[in-house]
Amino acid sequence: MDGSIIQTIAVYALPVLFAITLHEAAHGYVARLYGDKTALWAGRITLNPLKHIDPMGTVALPILILITSSLVGAGPMLFGWAKPVPVNFGQLKNPKRDIRYVAFAGPGANFVMALLWALLLKALVVLNMPEPFFVEMARAGIMVNLVLAALNLLPILPLDGGRILFSFLPSSAAYGFSRTEPYGMIILIALLMLNVLPVFIQPVVQAGVGVLSFLLNL
Repeated sequence: MDGSIIQTIAVYALPVLFAITLHEAAHGYVARLYGDKTALWAGRITLNPLKHIDPMGTVALPILILITSSLVGAGPMLFGWAKPVPVNFGQLKNPKRDIRYVAFAGPGANFVMALLWALLLKALVVLNMPEPFFVEMARAGIMVNLVLAALNLLPILPLDGGRILFSFLPSSAAYGFSRTEPYGMIILIALLMLNVLPVFIQPVVQAGVGVLSFLLNL
C-alpha cells in the first residue's frame, strides 16, 4: 500500500466515522422523542462509533474502493453502510407520520455536520492556517456528509428517502410501495454498478455545496 493510499485513508477516516455515528445516533434519538425506545435499549443512541460500525460496510468496502480508485487513477466514490439503528415503528406515537421525522434525522444530521466541516475550513482560511492535511480533511468531511445525505434521501426502501416517501403516500399506495423493500439494496447496487447512482446524487451534493458557499462565502 503506497503513501498516497494511506494518506487518503487518513484524510477520510475521521469524517466517515463522525458521519455514520451521528447519522445513526440521530435516528435513534428522534425515534425516542416520538415514543420508541428500542435504540435506547440497544445502546445505539451514543457517539461511540464502535456501536455503529459494520466491519464490512464501514471498514472493508470503503478501504477497498479507495485502494482500487487509487490504482486506476480515479477519484474515490465512497460507498458503504453502518449497522442500522433498530426502530420499532409500531411504538411511535403516530407511526405513519412520525416515520418521516425519524428517517430525516439521519440526513439532517449529515447536513449539519457538512456545515460544521465547512466552518472549520472557513476558520483555517481566516486564521491563515492552511495546513494541507486539515484542509483536505475538512473538504472530505463536507463531501462525505453531503454524499451520505444525498444517498440516503433516494426514494428507495429501506433508505431514509424511501421511508419519507412512504409516510406521505396514501395508505393503499404506501402498502404497495412497502413491498419493494426486499429489493431495495439490489436496486441500489445495480444503480451503482451501472454508474447511474452519481446522476441522482450529484445534483443534491452540488446544491448542498452551493448553499454552504452562500452561507459562509467560502
